[in-house]
Formats: sequence, C-alpha cells, structure tokens
Amino acid sequence: MCGRFTQKYTWRELVELYRLTQPARNLEPRYNVAPTSTIDAIRVRDGARELVPMRWGLVPSWWTKPLKDVPATFNAHGETVAEKPMFRSASKRTRCIVPASGYYEWRTINGAKQPYYFRASDASVLSIAGLWDEWDDITSGEPLLSCTMIVTEANEFARPRSQSHAGISCRR
Repeated sequence: MCGRFTQKYTWRELVELYRLTQPARNLEPRYNVAPTSTIDAIRVRDGARELVPMRWGLVPSWWTKPLKDVPATFNAHGETVAEKPMFRSASKRTRCIVPASGYYEWRTINGAKQPYYFRASDASVLSIAGLWDEWDDITSGEPLLSCTMIVTEANEFARPRSQSHAGISCRR
C-alpha cells in the first residue's frame, strides 16, 4: 500500500511529461504527503490534460454521509477496483494520474517500523494510476475533487522476503 509519498518535481518536468497546456503553477516540494492531504493529479478535461489539486482519498459522487465518515479510500486494489462499490463508478468514467517523485513502504525490523523510499533510478517523475470523482459536500454544498491511487501486489524487488506486500502501479 502506498501510505506516504513525495511530490518534488518542477512545473517544467510535468509540462514535458504530460504535455500540459494550462497556465504555470508554482509547485512547492512535498516530502511526506499523507492521506487526506491535497495532492496534484492529472486528469483529462475537454480533451486536454490538466494538473488539478485533489483530496487524496476518494469520496464517490454518490456518498451521502459527512466527509468525516468516509472510510480509508486513498488506495484501491487494481484487482478489485471494478467491483468494489467505492471505486466501481469512478473506474468506469474518471481516471487520473498521480505524479510522484517516490513513495515510502515500511518494514518492521526488531519491533520498529523502518521506512524505505522507492523512486526511479534516474529520479524522473513516477506516474501512478488513479481514479477521481467530484462530490458535493452534504453540509456546505461545496464541490470536492478527490482521488485514489490504484495499488497492486509488489514486484520481487519491493516485496519483503518473508511476506507479501502491496505496491503501487506506476509507469515511468
């Protein structure tokens, strides 16, 4: 599972990688992005890719409870994303890419959790598959864009030798 990641790329890197045409944004590096934070995500709107701030933790458009009652939806398992009610609708219609510089995975060693940082060997931007949706807050009526990362089983390199461990689905 991807529970923390980094976003420390430049606007120029994103424009070159994703062919963005929107006005430039000042992007601040972030080294410990946690679930429910606002993150950068790439979505297609009117045929063009755009970088949009979204809440990391999907809130489906049909959600009828307060935001505080949304379960942990920052990761969606690729193997079941089309069947799980929380992700099924978004998987059919609203996909996105979450750009990242790297992500953390933890391993318990002698009773203590040790973080390990994974990134591309050339430090290029990782493109993590995701889903997004727009929800109207039931108390304020304000629209909220939110997203989730699609995760899958880790490959042999990232998996601890003694156990199975989920990893993110990304492309360089």
